[in-house]
Amino acid sequence: MPEPITPSTRRSAWSRLLDKATRILAMRDHSEQELRRKLAAQPTFPGKPRAEEDPFTPEDIEKVIAWCYEHRWLDDAQFASRFIASRSRKGYGPQRIRQELQGKGIARELSEAAMENCEIDWQEMARDIAERKFGEQLPTEWKERAKVQRYLQYRGFFMEDIQAVYSR
Repeated sequence: MPEPITPSTRRSAWSRLLDKATRILAMRDHSEQELRRKLAAQPTFPGKPRAEEDPFTPEDIEKVIAWCYEHRWLDDAQFASRFIASRSRKGYGPQRIRQELQGKGIARELSEAAMENCEIDWQEMARDIAERKFGEQLPTEWKERAKVQRYLQYRGFFMEDIQAVYSR
């Protein structure tokens, strides 16, 4: 029979939170806001009673976040640049990437700095994506051109990048 959990055998909130942060950050990079949200979430499992462990306090979460920054496990600027590289490889444009970064809690200044440093030719990328989707010879009829334009807008490209696709 397992030994009952007592205050002397219960792990500290710091230890449990640090373990949770380690598991989360081992999977992929996270922004501070994402990590904070995941650390604060209490897992619920259908059909199982809640653990008798105390919920984490905001102070405990703040300590773990500070520790992660101190040990370079967490860095929003680095996260932003890696996220931009990842999403651009998947064919997304700058508008959509900025919006996703904002949704992940990255400050506008950090995302703008990362976008400037990414060295991606968005016009060339838009052309490659359009050719991949619609063929080497892009449509010239206005209805078909509008379809290409809508597709690239959906992918997050600026209008000037889309117009450059046809000006080449």
